Amino acid sequence: MPKITINSLETNYLERGNGVPFLILHGWGSSSEKWLKEAEIISKNSFKVIIPDLPGFGESDKLTLPWTINDYVKWFEDFTKQLDVQDFYLLGHSFGGALAAKIAVKYPQRAQKLFLVAAAIIREKTAQKKILVKVAKLVKIFSFLPLYNFFRKAVYKFIIRESDYVYTEGIMKETYLNIVGEDILHHLHFINVPTIIIWGEKDKSTPIEDGKLINEKIKNSKLIILPGADHLLHKTMPEALSAEILNNI
Repeated sequence: MPKITINSLETNYLERGNGVPFLILHGWGSSSEKWLKEAEIISKNSFKVIIPDLPGFGESDKLTLPWTINDYVKWFEDFTKQLDVQDFYLLGHSFGGALAAKIAVKYPQRAQKLFLVAAAIIREKTAQKKILVKVAKLVKIFSFLPLYNFFRKAVYKFIIRESDYVYTEGIMKETYLNIVGEDILHHLHFINVPTIIIWGEKDKSTPIEDGKLINEKIKNSKLIILPGADHLLHKTMPEALSAEILNNI
C-alpha cells in the first residue's frame, strides 16, 4: 500500500479504483485493511476509494504528542491536499464518524455526501467517561508495580467493560481521553451536507438511540438500520453495508 509523509508523520493508505474520491475513516484501534471488502465493492462503481490508516493506527506512524479531534481534522486537510483531492464523498465509522462529522462542518463545500456509520458522536451521557478519567488517574499511581500493565487491564475490563481505553498504550491513552472528552453534538446542526446515517440494530458500543438522536440533529439526514448488525457491521456485514452505501449515493 502507498505511503506519504505529512508533517513528519508517515501515513499508510489503501487505494482502490478510479473515479470520484470516496474517503473512509476507520474507527478507534482499527485500520484501512479492515475496510478492504467495502473498498473493493464501492470502487467498482466509478469511485476511487481511499482509506488512510489514521495517525497512531495501523501502519501509519505513532503519535509523539497527544492529539485532539481538531488535530485529526487538520491532518485530514493536509492528507487530501497532498493527494490533490478536492471534492469527495466521506464515510466515518465509530471514532472516524466523529471525525467525519467535524470535517463536514468545516468543509461543507468539499464533502458531496456524508455517511456516518455507528458514529461515536454522542457524549451527553458522560458519567462513564468521568469515571474513566478518575480511574485513569488513580490507576496511574500504581505504575511502579511490576505487574502494572496486567493490573491496569484487569481494572478497566472490570469497571468499564466497553471502553477502548484498556487497549491503548502510551500517547494514545491521552489522545483517547481527549477524544471522548469532546462532545460534538452541538456541531451537528451546522452540517449542511446530505447525510446518510447507518446503524446496526444490535450495536452495544454506540446504542441505536445515538443514531436516532444524530438523525434528529442533522437536518434532511436519513437513518438506515441494518437488522441483526452490531457495531462492527463493516466486518460482519460488508456486502449489506456496501449495498446501503451505493443505494444512497
